[in-house]
Amino acid sequence: MSLTYEEVGATLTGPADGRLPAGYAHLDRRVRLGSGHECFERAGAAVLSWGAQRGAGLRVTPGDDVREGADVELRFLWLRIPCRVVRVVRSEERIGFAYGTLRGHPECGEEAFLVERDADGSVFFRIRAFSRPGRWYARLGGPVARGVQLWVTRRYLKAIEV
Repeated sequence: MSLTYEEVGATLTGPADGRLPAGYAHLDRRVRLGSGHECFERAGAAVLSWGAQRGAGLRVTPGDDVREGADVELRFLWLRIPCRVVRVVRSEERIGFAYGTLRGHPECGEEAFLVERDADGSVFFRIRAFSRPGRWYARLGGPVARGVQLWVTRRYLKAIEV
């Protein structure tokens, strides 16, 4: 199954100015988790084991840790959300991953879940995404669908607070 968008990896790399691709709704949220190596590693491990998704109330199948190239299905109530992990990052400053939408996903685009450590040792959890409606009900729902996305994002951010 193919991804439903072309800008693979743009939530992680993007242009030099950090902008997300044109033609999509953008989301970029960041919360401070604390500071230090232990906080960074603990939050990174949570992100790479689907902690944000599970903490937000989604079921992840298969339930293995995040692996680049893996297809996963997230479920929330009756909603089926197929995704592919397109990138995994692990460096001294960032731990996380991005997944992209597959056919059947309500949206079309990509979302990244990153634990970032600043030069002063501060640790943040960041979510970056670009999306547009991918299914008829997401198009029809318009602002309601966007509101649901923001609600789930808040739940993701709260789930990783350590």
